[in-house]
Amino acid sequence: MALMVSSSDTKERLIASVLELVAERSYANVGVQELCEHSGAKKGSFYHFFKSKQDLMLEALEHQTEAINKMILIPAFSSNVAPLERIERMFNLTYEYQKSLKGKTGRVTGCFFGNLALELSTQDEAIRRLLDKIFNQQIKLIKQCLEEAVTMGHLSEIDIQLSAEAILAYWQGVIMFAKVRNEPEVLKSLAKGAQELTI
Repeated sequence: MALMVSSSDTKERLIASVLELVAERSYANVGVQELCEHSGAKKGSFYHFFKSKQDLMLEALEHQTEAINKMILIPAFSSNVAPLERIERMFNLTYEYQKSLKGKTGRVTGCFFGNLALELSTQDEAIRRLLDKIFNQQIKLIKQCLEEAVTMGHLSEIDIQLSAEAILAYWQGVIMFAKVRNEPEVLKSLAKGAQELTI
């Protein structure tokens, strides 16, 4: 007797498949047929849940945001950590995450959001807007951290918005550098450089 697969399970498998396959290659090089084969879903099921590959990607980005928040950003920016230490902790937790990915795939895969932004920001407006929203949420966390550091006297008066955006850009750049070198240790060795952007 065949096992019954719930519709929610099929949808989750499709989301997991697009995240995995796009991380391995690129959005352009992954088609609906391959997503169905990889997830074990029928094509009819795909179009029951999603109007298009773009629609699937938008929902997958929301899932990836929740995952990164849970694994990296929420623990990094916990209030029980001193404000400026939170930024270094963000790098160290990213290192642990990329190290675990390399252990599974043999490669540092980089930031899913950053990879997709480089590929699609000039091609897909809906995905660009969602990525911009995700990055702005991350900037907000860094900004709150810097504001707290200034209030506590740990940091002199600075342009907080500019510094928060610079730190996010630096974080993304370091992740990309780790990907190019295929060395997650780059994230640890360059972590302290983020604090230089607040001086």
